[in-house]
Amino acid sequence: MKANDYETKRFDKALDEILDLFNNIEEDEPIIDFNNVVLELIEKANKKYGNEQVSEKINSVVGEMLSWLDLDNIDLGEPEKGGEE
Repeated sequence: MKANDYETKRFDKALDEILDLFNNIEEDEPIIDFNNVVLELIEKANKKYGNEQVSEKINSVVGEMLSWLDLDNIDLGEPEKGGEE
């Protein structure tokens, strides 16, 4: 049986609600704690150039910076002690 428009809209609304609940189950912790100045610059750049282009540029720069570090033998399954060299 094929759903009619009303049933499709009800299903979409219910699915959105389930996804919203799922997304709110855990508190998000940012990977990088940008300071307020950088966050404001990112917001301005997103407004001017769009989120996709800004994200691409940030990922490119951060990826290049992290490529300078020796990260080959790091296991993400166990916590590392940061800042010790």
